[in-house]
Amino acid sequence: MNDLLNSIIRKQKDTVEQMLSRDYVPRSVFAKANELVKTDLIKVIIGPRRSGKSVLGLMLLKNVKFAYLNLDDDALGQILKNIKSYDELIEEMLSVYGKTNIIFFDEIQNLDRWELFANKLHREGYNLILTGSNSKLLSRELSTHLTGRYFEIEVLPFSFREYLFAKKINIRDSSLADYKGEIFNHLNNYMISGGFPEVVVKDVDAKEYLSTLFDAVVFKDVVNRYKIRYPQKITSVGSLIINNVASEFSYRKLLGPLNVKSPITIEKYAGFLQESYLIFLLNKYSYKTKEVFGSIKKVYAVDNGLVTSKSIQFSKNSGSLMENLVFTELLKRGFKSNVDLFYYKTESNKGVDFLIRKGLTIDSLIQVSYNINDLKTEKRETRALIDASEELKCDNLVLITWDREELKTMKGKKIKYIPLWKWLLYNN
Repeated sequence: MNDLLNSIIRKQKDTVEQMLSRDYVPRSVFAKANELVKTDLIKVIIGPRRSGKSVLGLMLLKNVKFAYLNLDDDALGQILKNIKSYDELIEEMLSVYGKTNIIFFDEIQNLDRWELFANKLHREGYNLILTGSNSKLLSRELSTHLTGRYFEIEVLPFSFREYLFAKKINIRDSSLADYKGEIFNHLNNYMISGGFPEVVVKDVDAKEYLSTLFDAVVFKDVVNRYKIRYPQKITSVGSLIINNVASEFSYRKLLGPLNVKSPITIEKYAGFLQESYLIFLLNKYSYKTKEVFGSIKKVYAVDNGLVTSKSIQFSKNSGSLMENLVFTELLKRGFKSNVDLFYYKTESNKGVDFLIRKGLTIDSLIQVSYNINDLKTEKRETRALIDASEELKCDNLVLITWDREELKTMKGKKIKYIPLWKWLLYNN
């Protein structure tokens, strides 16, 4: 068995060497992550599959001697089931890579009781980098067994800034605004196809690639991991939810379309999809805890490309896609859903798309509207911001539009209209 394990590690080493020889789009999290490599904390890179976690880990170690093992390799499956001690993994890795105290484990959640093994290696002086695609599983096990000894680095699909870099657009050009036509063209493509690296940098069919990726994550990270008895039901839950991005929904309302008897089942399935980084469920902000954790959520996808790949509509909903894009950008800027990022409903039931909190203070209120040129739509969106501003004592009001920019004063409140492209590139 050791000969087979050694052979697998050597094949992976060849792949790693090929990957290290390529150039990649610089990620916004690189600088921060690069500083952490120097520490003895365990570095845990989390995010959806195919978002660039492995590449980031390798780039951090480009000029460093390290040993690598991809635990998402199907050939390793049987070996891991029969292996007597995980120490055998380290022995074979070091026999291939040579002596080093830096170990990189890719997709660590595929190793049973991995957190105990990582803890042991850390105590023995190994500098560990781990990647994983299950947010809740990793967070729970890390906080239980590695308290204070690890740091999470989240990697999501490309931001628009990273997308433009991949397309060789010089976003540092001070005259970028002169190329608004080209920017809008790229933004429209980005809003539809999303920012998964292989979709952006390779000539692949985005819809087919992302539909396959979605199905693979559902079956590999949900159905297989949680032993789902009726896989078609969770596939249907995922498809229905992702067709309702930027919308409010309750588990009970999904019972009829899904032919499921209990809302608890749908809630459980939605939780699995969220753990696997396919969707996010956003709570309503309220001073009342019961309302915050109530049944009415807003749902978003981790990437717009997944939305369009699973869409059952014949035409795209630009408003929903634009709102989903703003949500994912807020995540990429470090905001955490249901921690400092919520949606809000005024006392008169007017909706505000995003509320950002800093500590105990409401920092800003953000509304997203694709077609603000319609007077009725503009009045509805601005009225919600004004009412929310009065209720929450927050005067930082932003209306993200497709292409309109101005500063308006309404009922004593200043509202900043910001075009989406400018907000994505400059409004950090």
